[in-house]
Amino acid sequence: MSDSVLRSELRLAAVAGWLCAAVLLVNTAESAELLPDAPATQLVAPLGQIFAIGFVLGLYLAVRTVGGRLLRAGLVANVAAIAGLTGAAFVLNLVFPYLDRPRIDDLLAGPLGPALVVVSLFLVVATLTFVAGLWRAGAAPRAALVLYAVAALPIGLRAFVPELALQSGLVLIAAAIVWLSLWLWQRAAGARADGAHG
Repeated sequence: MSDSVLRSELRLAAVAGWLCAAVLLVNTAESAELLPDAPATQLVAPLGQIFAIGFVLGLYLAVRTVGGRLLRAGLVANVAAIAGLTGAAFVLNLVFPYLDRPRIDDLLAGPLGPALVVVSLFLVVATLTFVAGLWRAGAAPRAALVLYAVAALPIGLRAFVPELALQSGLVLIAAAIVWLSLWLWQRAAGARADGAHG
């Protein structure tokens, strides 16, 4: 991979992170009833997870040569968890709003309910593993990593925490993603194809 390609990929990941954060903030504002619940926001909601995959891949790319097996395991788990959440986001935002409450309750009483809980809990484990790998690599800003990890807890435990805790987690993780995306953008300026710190 050439230096210019690596720089472009890190910048693209940074942009994906900023877009992810923007979608998360829109979703949070909507759930807090600061924005109206509309078809446009429902359609945009799942894009947060899609952008998150590009962001996570960029973080991995930035430190892959010094990350080791923990980082690789965290990457695989994190991408899988985010992919699962993408499916959940499509159901929650593009299907549930058009069903009546008894039908939603029936669906949640079946395998869908436990599947949503498992995916959310898996996100916590995957995120903490990935952050631990990034921490061990020693490249990304550690305060941003702590914020990212702490914010993931109420998001992954959404079935067990109050709505305010979930909304706070979404705002905090958006802030962490903005911070880490800025780091990716700055890192792109000194990126070398061998993946060394630069």
